[in-house]
Amino acid sequence: MTAQLPSKNISADQAIAALSTQPQARVSDAEMQQAVRTLLIGLGEDPDREGLIDTPKRVVKALKFLTSGYNQSLDELLNGAVFHENTNEMVLVRDIDLFSSCEHHILPILGRAHVAYIPNGKVIGLSKVARICEMYARRLQVQERLTAQIADALQGLLQPQGVAVVVEATHMCMVMRGVQKPGSWTVTSAMKGAFADDARTRQEFMSLIRHTPAFH
Repeated sequence: MTAQLPSKNISADQAIAALSTQPQARVSDAEMQQAVRTLLIGLGEDPDREGLIDTPKRVVKALKFLTSGYNQSLDELLNGAVFHENTNEMVLVRDIDLFSSCEHHILPILGRAHVAYIPNGKVIGLSKVARICEMYARRLQVQERLTAQIADALQGLLQPQGVAVVVEATHMCMVMRGVQKPGSWTVTSAMKGAFADDARTRQEFMSLIRHTPAFH
């Protein structure tokens, strides 16, 4: 689900509510485990053999952890950590590790996010920037949407002068299957406000995050 950018005229509380998503579970754990058993049988395995007997439980537990962002909301995540501050210099948090899952194959996406904003009277706790990235990453994703969601969330929460987000990632659906190209990586960006309108501001951000990516 792509977060919609709230109107500039609404309050911070309304912005948080507009960006929050908390889908409810539609099936039980037992039903999910049965689905994993069916998959194992379809792959030619015996789900009742010693090594696999608890695999359905483990798979369901792992998938629920890897998609735990569906059960988080921005208001709970922030816990009031938005502060009034009279500053207009760029705030940058770079090299935020991301672990997500491709929605097409449910295979890992491994990467980093670089997030910057220029305050307009409000700042956010630095750790919350990383937590926002993690919340959206812990869902079934495409990298383009993930990048936009992080940018939209900060724009809606802080209504700053500008937001910039760059995500660099390698996709296991390209490495382990299909085209099988290890070492390939994808870069996506979202620029808003001053970062979109001012080439010098955008270049300053890009120069600060410049490095040679390496994924392990």
